[in-house]
Amino acid sequence: MDDIKNREDVFVLVDTFYARIRQDELLGPIFNKHISDWPAHLEQLTDFWETNLFMVSKFKGFPMRKHFEVDRAEDYSITEYHFGIWLNHWFQTLDGLYKGERADLAKNRARQMGSHFYLNMFKAKPKKEA
Repeated sequence: MDDIKNREDVFVLVDTFYARIRQDELLGPIFNKHISDWPAHLEQLTDFWETNLFMVSKFKGFPMRKHFEVDRAEDYSITEYHFGIWLNHWFQTLDGLYKGERADLAKNRARQMGSHFYLNMFKAKPKKEA
């Protein structure tokens, strides 16, 4: 099994991963509800991961803001469990496609991002009244 070598490999990873996510019984309905143009979204995510894995400046966007918007639209119901399932799918997809330093980097970056996004979303949730 080869490592992630270029944008084409990143696209295969992103496309395969989000095909899994779209079929997941918990995550699929959320993603499918909030993403209307999957081809454009996959290109944007390929830019995101290519930027993160190859240190090129392709990605333009505000992913944290989008995650806040989705959590708000979902009545602040997104939890660490959602992020755990997302991360498990990411690892399983990577393990099925690639092996090497860049694949390991993709796992580490996803773990860091997932924690960062969830903690910031958690802090942004409205406080429940006692």
